[in-house]
Amino acid sequence: MALMPKRVKYRKQHRGKLKGNAQRNNYVAFGEFGLQSMGMGWITAQQIEAGRLAATHYLRREGKIYIRIFPHKSFTSTPLETRMGKGKGEVEGWVACVRPGTVLFEIGGVSEDAAKAALARVAHKMPLKCRFTTRRHSLV
Repeated sequence: MALMPKRVKYRKQHRGKLKGNAQRNNYVAFGEFGLQSMGMGWITAQQIEAGRLAATHYLRREGKIYIRIFPHKSFTSTPLETRMGKGKGEVEGWVACVRPGTVLFEIGGVSEDAAKAALARVAHKMPLKCRFTTRRHSLV
């Protein structure tokens, strides 16, 4: 089942502007390996679910998969063959706004080769260019 918020204050939102690089959510925090976006755009709830299914199917319930993005933003569309001036269309689906540097998925508890292969399958489902990253351990 696709992700979406339980409740929202307003059903319809403006499109908004996506500018700059990710200031938060831009490092591997929970797992050992991550998939980081290199482009900017919207990722739909269906694409997130397709990525999750691809990773779980490949890993065969080994390790743990963390989804670091959530589709908070609604997008609308007017029906086909509708004339202009009849107002904003109904909510069609939900998207996550992603900037360059955002970590989309993380995997922990598996080897690097398995994580690389699983996240490569997830990257094929994403509409943006992505890269494989690892956790940076501090030397204290």
